[in-house]
Amino acid sequence: MKKVFTLLLFVTMTIGALQAQRYLTEVFTDVNVQTNVPYGSNFTVLTVPVTGHTTRQPLVMDVYTPDGDTETNRPLIIYFRTGNFLPNPNNGSTTGTRYDSINVELCTRLAKMGYVVASADYRLGWNPISPDINVRISTLINAAYRGVQDSRACVRFFRKSAEDGNPFGICPNRVTVFGEGTGGYISLATATLDQYLDVVIPKFIGPDINGDGVPDPFVIEQINGDLNGETLVGLNPLNGDTLAVPNTPGYPSDVQLCVNLGGALGDISWLDETDPPTISFHVPNDPNAPYTTGILIVPTTGDQIVEVQGSYEVAKKSNQLGNNDVFVNANINDGFTTAADANNDGYEGLFPFLRPTWSNPLNPAAPPLAEGSPWQWWNPAVWSPVPHPSCPMGVPVTMCNFHVLNWMSQQDMSATKGRLYADSIIGYFAPRAFAALNLGGACLSGVNEPSVEQTINLTVYPNPSNNEVNFISESSEKILGFQLFDLSGRVIFEIDELNTTMFTLKRNQLSNGMYIAKLRFEEGLLTRRIVLK
Repeated sequence: MKKVFTLLLFVTMTIGALQAQRYLTEVFTDVNVQTNVPYGSNFTVLTVPVTGHTTRQPLVMDVYTPDGDTETNRPLIIYFRTGNFLPNPNNGSTTGTRYDSINVELCTRLAKMGYVVASADYRLGWNPISPDINVRISTLINAAYRGVQDSRACVRFFRKSAEDGNPFGICPNRVTVFGEGTGGYISLATATLDQYLDVVIPKFIGPDINGDGVPDPFVIEQINGDLNGETLVGLNPLNGDTLAVPNTPGYPSDVQLCVNLGGALGDISWLDETDPPTISFHVPNDPNAPYTTGILIVPTTGDQIVEVQGSYEVAKKSNQLGNNDVFVNANINDGFTTAADANNDGYEGLFPFLRPTWSNPLNPAAPPLAEGSPWQWWNPAVWSPVPHPSCPMGVPVTMCNFHVLNWMSQQDMSATKGRLYADSIIGYFAPRAFAALNLGGACLSGVNEPSVEQTINLTVYPNPSNNEVNFISESSEKILGFQLFDLSGRVIFEIDELNTTMFTLKRNQLSNGMYIAKLRFEEGLLTRRIVLK
């Protein structure tokens, strides 16, 4: 524990060492918050158990902006909270609202850095306690599908607002989706799902429900609506309800950056080379959301749902596809990067948070409890009197309430600890968002001008390598110079006068580890991370 806090304190101190600069550090002292701003409306399934029908509900958000800011083309972050796709407290947690401590903390800090931040609600509802695994999977993937529809509706709302006088002062081509926990599932799916057929894969196909002898998808586009939520669909044959209505159709739904805080991806096949860069924070031994590939677990019941891919697999593929090259090319060298690189196997954009396990005070003989969200904190006085629905019979409420059952896997929970993790989240995010969103340049009405990364097709292989590494310019641009740095920033090898489309780095006496290769072209510099093993 002492090592964990020492590391967090070290990387936190690096923020103070930076010169104050918009989007990298806090440059505003106060924040304005517009609450319950509507961005659309749609039908929720939460009312079905009571009324037998879905009900149209407003989709609302809280919008954080820096007080006194005169900038009118600011990057936008759309933030989605956790909550297990169920309303609090039915989700069995002390968290799950827009007003969770970590949500307000992050949104406030980001607004003080100059961002516009929208903390958005999304539709809830699924059946985590059904004894039928098909029902659990079906209702969960449908909840996630609705989350993507709502997320993209929010993106389009802001893009339309930018045309209608731009009251929020955003740059419509600098949009980030940022999700925590369940919100991380939404942000990852929003960034990666390209078409409805992406969700018609074997694990999301269930039994035959229409009697034609063919298994049916859990998500049916004619019932659930299109992936963007831009069209009015037919009626649900079970009860005649409409499940999706259009919200701000006709505007782009794409995003330029994705941030995942403890969530996972429904299926790694969704991620391809057309997707935006991704930043992920994750506890590797998270008991509910897998870090690599594993089965998603219902936090309140422990029931298994479906196989998903966590932050490690997302970062690995994003690096392999080149989606995260913009982070590598930024050559970020700070305490947060050093802390992340110590445990991320060289995958840029991934910050693993190593956390201890805890003994179970209700059953000391039980396996240790693992912690998944060290950044969260709550007020015990509020939650201590509230009996938790999963309390074993005979256990006193004082030992089995919302606070205790959430505290058991996070027994050092405090505002101080949560804010230290917020320091690391913001510190790792800020320079990468600055690079990915080109925040040093002007907001363009169209797509950004081609960068060196876009004009030069550089292949690096094998990487990782146990011998030599080849750098090949697949286009006509020639490599003019080469430098190799260690992670401390020290130049350990360089050649100034190259004029070739292929350069081979010989390992020679280089030790195992990660290195930074910087290649000079006439158009500019490209940076690549390589690993020798």
